[in-house]
Amino acid sequence: MRGGRGDSLPTTRPTEAARTRRSFLARAWLWLGGIALGEYLWLAFEFLRPGSRSEPTGTSGAIVVAGPVGGFAPGSVTPFPEGRFYLARLADGGFLALLRECTHLGCTVPWLAAEDRFVCPCHASAYDITGTVLSPPAPRPLDLYAVRIEHGLVKVDTSRTIRRERFDPSQAVRS
Repeated sequence: MRGGRGDSLPTTRPTEAARTRRSFLARAWLWLGGIALGEYLWLAFEFLRPGSRSEPTGTSGAIVVAGPVGGFAPGSVTPFPEGRFYLARLADGGFLALLRECTHLGCTVPWLAAEDRFVCPCHASAYDITGTVLSPPAPRPLDLYAVRIEHGLVKVDTSRTIRRERFDPSQAVRS
């Protein structure tokens, strides 16, 4: 015996309480890791899943009643935020429902009455009252919704977007 205390050093073993705590924490970390992995996989699936995620809230497939024909002056543009479009009344009396999304990258395009044009705040694309591109980088005119006039009321069908490559006067609906 060396030093009179015994020939081996005392070994410390974890107590039953410490083992229980460790196993609980190990299980808790496994559960939390599993939940985090599940959320990650769900987000990745949602991101990669095909389909449109930019439909207007509350108006998908709806008919928006804009108002009486006489309520819109020729040469005016009226915003309809709930339908995500502008109703343009052309100088000749025709109506166009122009989507508010720039055809370049989808930014919301405001109507600037002082300049008599739509100007994209993201990349400065400009459109006239018919949605025709005045200055790029927008590749094509603003998209449309179908307009119809029934019993003196202007109605806009927001269920289907009309993609176009150029403005044609036949696109404007007249009363």
